[in-house]
Amino acid sequence: MANSATKASAVHTGFLNFNKPIGITSMDALRRIKAITGQKQKVGHAGTMDPLARGVLPICFGQATRLMEYVVGRTKRYTVGIKLGETTKTFDAEGEVTKSGDPSGITAETIQAILPTFTGAVMQTPPMYSAIKINGQRLYKLARAGIEVEREARPVEIYDIQIVEFSLPTVVINVECGRGVYMRSLAHDLGSALGCGGYVTDLIRTYSGGFNIEDSVTLEQLEQANARDSTGWLQDLFPVDVVLRELRAVKVSTQAQRYLSNGQPVGIGRAGMEAGYLEQFRLYSEEGHFFALARCDLSTNSWRPVKVFQTATPSPYFPG
Repeated sequence: MANSATKASAVHTGFLNFNKPIGITSMDALRRIKAITGQKQKVGHAGTMDPLARGVLPICFGQATRLMEYVVGRTKRYTVGIKLGETTKTFDAEGEVTKSGDPSGITAETIQAILPTFTGAVMQTPPMYSAIKINGQRLYKLARAGIEVEREARPVEIYDIQIVEFSLPTVVINVECGRGVYMRSLAHDLGSALGCGGYVTDLIRTYSGGFNIEDSVTLEQLEQANARDSTGWLQDLFPVDVVLRELRAVKVSTQAQRYLSNGQPVGIGRAGMEAGYLEQFRLYSEEGHFFALARCDLSTNSWRPVKVFQTATPSPYFPG
């Protein structure tokens, strides 16, 4: 779904559902995308991925960078291939094997029986090879220097784990989770619980913050689109309000739009009478332009703008 701007030099706003390939970091991917699109400023990715990982990496352009938290903080889904019987330093296939075990007695039923211990609100220790900072230093830099430090376990949410394939020594699982969950730590902890060790051999992010892998675009597709037209990549740029579709939407008058766009509250009228306490809404102009994320403040019976946007064309998500 394309955004409306037409000049290659213009600053564009929206989200790109990018399919990151294996073997490059999220920042490497971002640099490649900047080169293809010509967009140098206000471009960011919503969720760091390991070089081993592939799949959905939402890219924010222009004003969409102001909504990054609405992507990063939402549900993610992964398909994870795990080899049982060995433990590695990095918890994945790139690391040195540090321990071996015998997985021969493990069945799908064995794994299924312990999966509930890994779901819900759980404590998880990040791997040494991660981008987390301790005392100002990235863990993976310390790890590469041969330094291992104590990492505190952190609370994370894993909503569901399903076995999708099982053929010793490999198990493939689908995982649905919140932010901050390390699939490598999950594989390592699962292998430890089974008594044989385990590490990630394949990792695909299939969903992130409203974006599905089925709708994603690859580097090759972006390059091909731009080979035909220097703005060809815009056909894959989603409007900025795509990540807010779970919120209710309201159309307001031209006068209300003017006040809200200047940061001033306006009366909610009938539109917000059934709103929850401080519920957030998408606000649209009479012409269908998305222009604000606003909070319904029932204590003052008013809309209060949270973030204000300027969009060039009517949104396909306009409620009509």
